[in-house]
Amino acid sequence: METIISSAITGGLALVGIILTNLSSNKKIEQQLDKAQAVTDCKIDTLTREVREHNNFAKRMPVVEEQIKVINHRISDLEVKINDR
Repeated sequence: METIISSAITGGLALVGIILTNLSSNKKIEQQLDKAQAVTDCKIDTLTREVREHNNFAKRMPVVEEQIKVINHRISDLEVKINDR
């Protein structure tokens, strides 16, 4: 009878120890995941900002190219006028 009681107490204490260890490990893992998620969120925000900047640049580039064409045409016209003198 004493052996059964002492075995039950030992088993119960072992079970409590395992539960506490698991809770502690889970808490550490959750903290690591929270940190990793924060870093991921920050990187996504940075990439989103960079993509928006790139898209804005990509929208403006055709306008700049057209302006360059016009400027080059005007320069050519001026060169012809200067050469005709």
